[in-house]
Amino acid sequence: MPIPNTTPRTIAPTHPGEMLREDFMPDYELSPTSLATSLGVTRQTINELIRCRRAVTPLMALRLSRLFGNSPRFWLNAQQAVDLWDLEAAYRDKLEAIPRLGAVKDEATALA
Repeated sequence: MPIPNTTPRTIAPTHPGEMLREDFMPDYELSPTSLATSLGVTRQTINELIRCRRAVTPLMALRLSRLFGNSPRFWLNAQQAVDLWDLEAAYRDKLEAIPRLGAVKDEATALA
């Protein structure tokens, strides 16, 4: 039975660049230069990614998943979690001003 994930997060999600820097690169003994070469991108691109100054794009997710043997969804989901967290914080007041709609009880009520 799945456990519902309805509790709001209290800490920011981990940026995929941090995962790359702290988990993947040391495990595979990769330097920024060797990672960039393996992925076919510039060192600057990798440097910006591992410093969390660049987002993982769909193309980068495909490259990373090919290199590490995991899913591109892994990388994209991690990036999406960071993006949503950042945007929610930036737009919190505007988002809270949007009223929540209740469910419509039946068609007759909806058409009235």
